[in-house]
Amino acid sequence: MDILALNCGSSSVKYQLYDWKKKQVIAKGMVERVTIGDSFIIHEVPGRETYREEYECPNHKVAIHLIIKILTDKEYGVVSEITQISAVGHRVVHGGEKFTCSIMIDDAVLDAIKEVQHLAPLHNPPNISGIEAAQSVLPEVPHIAIFDTAFHQTMPESAYTYPLPHEWYEKYGVRRYGFHGTSHLYVSKRAAVMLGKEPKECNIITMHIGNGVSHAAIKNGISVDTSMGLTPLEGAVMGTRCGDIDPAIPAFIMGQEDLSPQEIDNILNKKAGILGITGQFTDRRDVIEAAEEGDSRCQLALDIEAYRLKKYIGSYAAATGGIDAVVFTAGVGEMGWLIREKAVEGLEFMGIILDREKNRNTMTRKTENEITTPDSPVKVFVIPTDEELVFTEDVVAILEGTYTDHMNFAYSFSSKEFQRK
Repeated sequence: MDILALNCGSSSVKYQLYDWKKKQVIAKGMVERVTIGDSFIIHEVPGRETYREEYECPNHKVAIHLIIKILTDKEYGVVSEITQISAVGHRVVHGGEKFTCSIMIDDAVLDAIKEVQHLAPLHNPPNISGIEAAQSVLPEVPHIAIFDTAFHQTMPESAYTYPLPHEWYEKYGVRRYGFHGTSHLYVSKRAAVMLGKEPKECNIITMHIGNGVSHAAIKNGISVDTSMGLTPLEGAVMGTRCGDIDPAIPAFIMGQEDLSPQEIDNILNKKAGILGITGQFTDRRDVIEAAEEGDSRCQLALDIEAYRLKKYIGSYAAATGGIDAVVFTAGVGEMGWLIREKAVEGLEFMGIILDREKNRNTMTRKTENEITTPDSPVKVFVIPTDEELVFTEDVVAILEGTYTDHMNFAYSFSSKEFQRK
């Protein structure tokens, strides 16, 4: 059976086709510039040259038609008939409190996703458009929703409740939700295997560091706190998002600069973070190179990001009552040895003893590595994330009737016999 995973953004559709029998990705790619003109598809098949085609996609339905066209193309495709696609898994960024695990999409589920789209106005509407478009293109195929927020629904009330008028929570759902759930799920399960323990025996801090950044405090295998909040704006310093700041700053700057709520929101989400500090970069490789050449603001950006990471490690170690491991994942977490080094520097008192040479030699998105010394009481791992595999396994388990939830379901990657392809 072949499982299609779709991740619909406001102007893009990422896709992956997975052969469940062979346990391997057979194609993946992205349609870019959907709805905004000059759109095109990048299609990748292992062992072949990457294929690119210009194709105008005024909406997500056309983009998904294009994906199906390429997947079934005689020259560039990987399946002969559309009927070989057994199911579609859809990434949904925000499930609110309604969804604590992945679920088959029916009319009631889709309506419930629409009811919480105001909590993620930049993400949920294109997710919904993608679901409706895929349902129209593949009407006979089961469609399953996988939620970014589901993994964090185990947080206690004291962790997810904000110190705000309580009626805001009751009327509008204002609380901490957290994101990147499938990534935190995957790497925490893999970290437990590397520790030689069951997930329920582990306390782990997972640090997903890319352009978007989030951390999770995982106690006895479940999320008890996470850095992102009502929206993905809260928490760590990110590529273009500010993360934690004094909440009075937006109102102050709105008054000084005569900005609207939409304008200040745009600045905090798209012009702050690493970009705001450096004035020119979001890619940490560019920041590091400029810092090495003497750019003081780039050096400051590195120092700020590492300092914030260090603070989250300390606070989450306290929240979990002591940790077994810290995990770095996602683009920067997997490749950014300098940021990892600076983040754990000086944490020997917590039992983290970094092997600097191992850390500097670990710049890969393919293998799992331990970067602490053998006698380090707390381990630090670099684990490439695989959110699409979580998608696929949830979809197959729901189709087969074996799925429960992320806490009790036996994922293949929770096994020590698991081999990363």
